[in-house]
Amino acid sequence: MENHTFSMDLLKLEGVKVIYQSTYPAFILLLIIYIFTMLANIGLTVLICMERSLHQPMYILLCNMSFNDALSITTIIPRVLFDILTPRSDRYITYNECFTQAFLGHWFGSNFHTILMIMAFDRYVAICNPLRYATIMNNKMLVKLCVFAWVVSLVFVAVLLGLTLRLSRCRSEIINPWCDNASLFKLSCESVLINNIYGLFFTTIFFITSMGSVALTYIRITMVCVRSKSKSLNSKALHTCFTHLAVYLIMLMTGFIIVFLHRYPQWSDHRKLASIMFYVVPPALNPIIYGLQSKDIRKLVVNISHCKKVSPLV
Repeated sequence: MENHTFSMDLLKLEGVKVIYQSTYPAFILLLIIYIFTMLANIGLTVLICMERSLHQPMYILLCNMSFNDALSITTIIPRVLFDILTPRSDRYITYNECFTQAFLGHWFGSNFHTILMIMAFDRYVAICNPLRYATIMNNKMLVKLCVFAWVVSLVFVAVLLGLTLRLSRCRSEIINPWCDNASLFKLSCESVLINNIYGLFFTTIFFITSMGSVALTYIRITMVCVRSKSKSLNSKALHTCFTHLAVYLIMLMTGFIIVFLHRYPQWSDHRKLASIMFYVVPPALNPIIYGLQSKDIRKLVVNISHCKKVSPLV
């Protein structure tokens, strides 16, 4: 009985398939990307929190996204790095650790959608209602939007993983680089019809809502720019919306690649690699895109680096 309980609580994790010759190069490359992503996102978060001139709705929402990106990549990549250096026969994870990783991975991934939707709304108000922007996007509204972004995702993911938690387990192998909801409910021999239905509903709601809201937002912004025929307004719209749209399209592209490859079982290894890219590429590119496009952030970074160079001479 004790051995049976132990085997049910300890799961075998497939991990990332890397040939022996590529083990250390893959580990070093992924480690460098992880360190850069963490430094960039945490640095951007700290910079926005400490610099009063950046205490504006656009940058506060960006701070939320950077903080979420840092948490998201930390949920997945450290475990992947550990498994790359661990022989496949020794890649084990407890059920509680696996469940926690799946819960946090889905939560932070869903947050990405909700935060980007709110950022699109912020850009819409700034361009289409510039005179009322300060009134609409006040501190109270900003707090409500930020809480909404995190809580809505939390509720949806709690139901998603709650439906999986109720299932008994008759298997102990996770056929995936890390733990997610689908891998967990596939451990059960019970009917998972409800899990599949809610999972489809969950994915559809988030994709349709995010794509629909972002599309409507940019249609309205385009209509305002066309009607105004103002070069300054069009320049402002292009400058402020380009970064958001680029980040959103990168997130959609990496997500759709996973969905596309999921339909072809013979490409399962490619799908697993693409799923890693979903947690690596957007968090790594987001601070670069926003940092290069934002004059305020570029100016502060240059000033800080300049002060560090000058201070030893003083």
